[in-house]
Amino acid sequence: MTETTRRAVMFGAGGAGLAAVLTACASYGVPTTQAEVEQPAQEPSSDAPESDAPKKQGESKAKALADTSDIPEGGGKVFENQKIVVTQPTAGEFKAFSAVCTHQGCTVAGVSNKTINCPCHGSKFSIADGSVAAGPAGSPLEEKPINVDGGKIRLA
Repeated sequence: MTETTRRAVMFGAGGAGLAAVLTACASYGVPTTQAEVEQPAQEPSSDAPESDAPKKQGESKAKALADTSDIPEGGGKVFENQKIVVTQPTAGEFKAFSAVCTHQGCTVAGVSNKTINCPCHGSKFSIADGSVAAGPAGSPLEEKPINVDGGKIRLA
């Protein structure tokens, strides 16, 4: 007959507890998965019939980020899922920049007083050119190409 010792019971319980803790921690801080990343609009399949209407020059299949009326003059809007911030420094002039702060990679949170503002460490960037208006960031935000047509703003 096998006798279960107190030491064996304690060792088994401790091992089970350790396994539970490690399992719980395994998913903490997991990087974004493909399922969480917004997917681009689907292109029509090659089996789909093509339209006989000629395409207008400059017509884009990309989904619009926003209407021009969504972006306030002298301000802007952050598109967190796309990691883009769109600004309107002067009436009718639209700019787009990466929404990833160049200091430590936080996503900027908003636009006010003609600056794009990072909540993590207080960096501020110009809405006109993405340049650093206040540190600790030392590099400007990367400008992103956009198309503005028919009141719609799209990534180029």
